[in-house]
Amino acid sequence: MTDAFEIFLATAPGLEPLLFEEVRTKGFKRPKAVPGGVVIEGGWPEVWRANLWLRGAGRVLARIDSFRAVHLAQLDAKARRVDWASVLRADVPFRVEASCAGSRIYHSGAAAQRIETAIRETLGAKQSDDGVLVMVRLENDQCTISVDTSGEPLHKRGYKQALNPAPLRETMAALFLRQCGYEGTEPLVDPMCGAGTFVIEAAEIVARLNPGRSRAFGFEQLASFDAEAWAAMRAVRREPVSAVRCHGRDRDAGAIAMSRANAERAGVAEITDFAQAPISELTPPEGPPGLVIVNPPYGSRMGEGTDLAPLYAAFGQVMLRRFAGWRVGMVTSEPKLAHATRLPFLPNTAPVPHGGLRVALYRTLPLA
Repeated sequence: MTDAFEIFLATAPGLEPLLFEEVRTKGFKRPKAVPGGVVIEGGWPEVWRANLWLRGAGRVLARIDSFRAVHLAQLDAKARRVDWASVLRADVPFRVEASCAGSRIYHSGAAAQRIETAIRETLGAKQSDDGVLVMVRLENDQCTISVDTSGEPLHKRGYKQALNPAPLRETMAALFLRQCGYEGTEPLVDPMCGAGTFVIEAAEIVARLNPGRSRAFGFEQLASFDAEAWAAMRAVRREPVSAVRCHGRDRDAGAIAMSRANAERAGVAEITDFAQAPISELTPPEGPPGLVIVNPPYGSRMGEGTDLAPLYAAFGQVMLRRFAGWRVGMVTSEPKLAHATRLPFLPNTAPVPHGGLRVALYRTLPLA
């Protein structure tokens, strides 16, 4: 339990600095931003905490071994020396995915086959398409073997049974909230809330709920799993830091019903408020200003073939006329639509991949 190894926390390209900030604030050791994610050091308890605590990570990989291999026979021999029994269980099926880049072993299928054979013959475990995922990466002749400890991707929090047509992943929503400086101490409004992703994610931050509290993880099927220690870790509760509320609006009654049901399952119904309303009727809730954040339709996401500029213009007018003192965050793939709002956006960061598009977060300071 105390042996340290490298743990890779995956995120979408472009979001690594935001995930790094989250990891650093949660007290993980030696975080380092790398392409595609953040690397930390730790043992299996840190793997469990990362899965349970982190909002922005899409997957947690335990890097269990690394060695040089320049041909398949060498890969086979070294794979048989890996202490598979300390990680995998003989009674739990597994599967292997391999990738090769800049290596003399260039056939990923052949590499995966050698690792599969090594595990089968040294451990006695069986292969299955839905087994524990072992990931093999050959890069510049260096073979790194990792085990996916998350199972289902971490954006699947366990509460969202209902989805809107173009959902934003919870992990991406969490990092965009962080980029907007949202810490759960101020109200939040999403005027086009869809399935309620931003509102529920923010409400969980307000309530200080762990994002992984309601789901199972891949590490529960590993040889290193300690059910008693995990139960104790999972049982820890933190008191909310404030009593603010998070508000969702949408012109579609179905979206509001969907959001309410999702919030109920997430356990945040008491601090969320959903109501059907078009942008033209949007007004600030009572109390201090906070954050308005929105993921409106854009391009091929939902509005292909339609002119969305009037919707963005109307949103901008409502913000400027009624939401003085509030900050605004808006996700879109099209700069022209962002500029149609006439909002005073700060310089935005590079776009990130989302649903086959590249989207960016546009942010303002508190509106005058």
